[in-house]
Amino acid sequence: MIIWVASFPRSGNTFLRIVLKHLYGVRTSTVYDVDGVAERLGPELIGFEKRPSSIEEMRASERPHFVKTHRQRAGEEDRAICLVRDGRDSITSWARLNGAPDFEAEVRRIIDRRDTVGTGSWGRNVLSWLRPPAPHRVPLRYEDLIREPRRAVERLVATLVPSLRPLPDARIPTFAELRQLDGGFFRRGHTRTHADELPDELHRLFWSRPDNAAAMELLGYPRDA
Repeated sequence: MIIWVASFPRSGNTFLRIVLKHLYGVRTSTVYDVDGVAERLGPELIGFEKRPSSIEEMRASERPHFVKTHRQRAGEEDRAICLVRDGRDSITSWARLNGAPDFEAEVRRIIDRRDTVGTGSWGRNVLSWLRPPAPHRVPLRYEDLIREPRRAVERLVATLVPSLRPLPDARIPTFAELRQLDGGFFRRGHTRTHADELPDELHRLFWSRPDNAAAMELLGYPRDA
């Protein structure tokens, strides 16, 4: 079976993969041919593995295969962890990670994405995984993941793959430890990062997108949060 580890970029996907690796010994592949994050941070920390076979073969296997994706859901009905974060924080963090010389132009470019395939815009991406709701697509909020990673992930795994059990000597790296490893990647690690980084004009542009507004309302993030 496949369990998608699905999110818009910079929503905590890498930390989730690290928790899965250290808590369960689970290794994750990606839907992409190259895992740039594993190359940057080290495959052992992430728990990276190359895809052992095609998506269809992995889907048909009795073994659970955890596969990272930032793509919009395109009709897949596999099990999925749907990791979500306040969209304003995600786009701000992604723009910073991209290192573009003009930060505000990069944020605008991300907000203005119109792709119907691939990553797409934040709102379209989130809604594709959460709508329609399904018991085999389980949402995980970024704030819950960073506050209580063990409890949050154990709850998900018990729902999606109840045969898995935590390792008896499991220890999850702290964010401070991860920052020491790569402070450019593990940048701030908390909520409301947009509050002191996202200009008012871009904040309004973000909310002007109907898909963003619908996804934010669905997740319960108010405009003044």
